[in-house]
Amino acid sequence: MQEDSSRSPSYTVTCEDYVHVVEFSPFSSGTPASLLAYGGNQYVVVGTCLFQEEDVEIEGVEFNVLRAFHHELRVDALAWSPESRLDRIPTIRFCTAAADRKLRLLTSDLQDRHEVKVMEGHTSYINQLVFEPTEGKQIASVSDDHTCRVWDLEGNQSSTLRLRSPGISVCWHPEEAFKLMVAEKKGTIRFYDLVTQQAILSLDCGQSPLMSADWCLANTIKVGAVAGNDWLIWDITRSSYPQEKRPAHIDKARLFKWSRANENLFATTGCPGKISSQLLIHHLGHPQPVMIGSAAVGSGLSWHRTLPLCVMGGDRKLCFWMTEM
Repeated sequence: MQEDSSRSPSYTVTCEDYVHVVEFSPFSSGTPASLLAYGGNQYVVVGTCLFQEEDVEIEGVEFNVLRAFHHELRVDALAWSPESRLDRIPTIRFCTAAADRKLRLLTSDLQDRHEVKVMEGHTSYINQLVFEPTEGKQIASVSDDHTCRVWDLEGNQSSTLRLRSPGISVCWHPEEAFKLMVAEKKGTIRFYDLVTQQAILSLDCGQSPLMSADWCLANTIKVGAVAGNDWLIWDITRSSYPQEKRPAHIDKARLFKWSRANENLFATTGCPGKISSQLLIHHLGHPQPVMIGSAAVGSGLSWHRTLPLCVMGGDRKLCFWMTEM
């Protein structure tokens, strides 16, 4: 993998500050544009994105800021609610995690109604959170405190799953509201039934630390993760051990995310290096990455809902890479 094959972003959007997290909403906004949120030190900006691939009258990307929210601390993780929509009565709802071990549920009508609900319970750093995707009435979060907690929107905990090591990633099944995937740092990925609160299936990396895992929501028999320098892919119907495993990043892999538009496409990032972070886009049929991107001090990674396009945050900018299906 030569460094000179790396591609600069297809599109960039300038931001006021360093971007620590960035997330496309995985849900339809009810309009042609996609909702996107990015956050950093004491702020979250919510806006809409429309790309030239979606509208011929646009050059590159059209990004419109809807609202900037004050956030007491740096945002470390963010998740969108399926209730966020821009048609009919506009509603923005998302949840954040910060270093004070609290979740904050933010709801706004983009005019005068703006609510923040603080949820307390975790006793250590929160690594990821996700909304129940069908109705958005529950939130799951995983933490270094060896728990996965499920909350209602009032901040009550409906269940606490005890883990054997720090909880790194959490994903909710797109149709079955009682199925949750939880990835642990020591290399185990478990699927839980929230009704019985029991694990129904587990996968093993065979190595640790596991840094990030994702459930392919376009085809839920596929799970992917990064651990050490490698990416790993499972077919959960076949084996608890990875079906495929490849080294990807020299400087340790950091994040793994499946494309929402194509079940064979996924992206991985390297740990933020001294100069730049590497983004690799992989296709399951290809031995080498189909695209190599590089962003100065990049962090965060998110795929567009319908396009083969992903975004990373950086130093006062958002970087978007478009790839082939």
